[in-house]
Amino acid sequence: MIGPAGGRPGRPEAEPGSEVVELGAGDVPEMLELTARTRPGPFWPRTRELGTYLGVRENGTLVAMAGERLRPPGWAEISAVCTAPEARGRGHAARLVRALVARITSRNERPFLHVAAANTDAIALYERLGFVVRKRVTFRGFRTP
Repeated sequence: MIGPAGGRPGRPEAEPGSEVVELGAGDVPEMLELTARTRPGPFWPRTRELGTYLGVRENGTLVAMAGERLRPPGWAEISAVCTAPEARGRGHAARLVRALVARITSRNERPFLHVAAANTDAIALYERLGFVVRKRVTFRGFRTP
């Protein structure tokens, strides 16, 4: 899916007791734990080094995150959008994606992301945020031993 060109989406209200933070090397264990629980797609110990990753903490615990990964010229991929099951429905993913879209468009780049066709809740969220389907693709992942 590709995001809106130019402009900045509105900012949703913050949940009481939650804060958006930039995630760093010290947050990797929590990031790995969250992605293991939510399975947003490939995320490895050094993935956060590819771009900015933001998270939402509730009472100090990382409950949601999203970041930037691939950056072909003029574009930036939003990646690893995920929310812990117990924290869903509070607008965390929307806050994070909006924050990333604002960062990306401020650099005169356009956001894009990949989402599984079966993940209809995520697709609905991204459409509300102005993303549209560009092309349906099949991904295959391989790891060498």
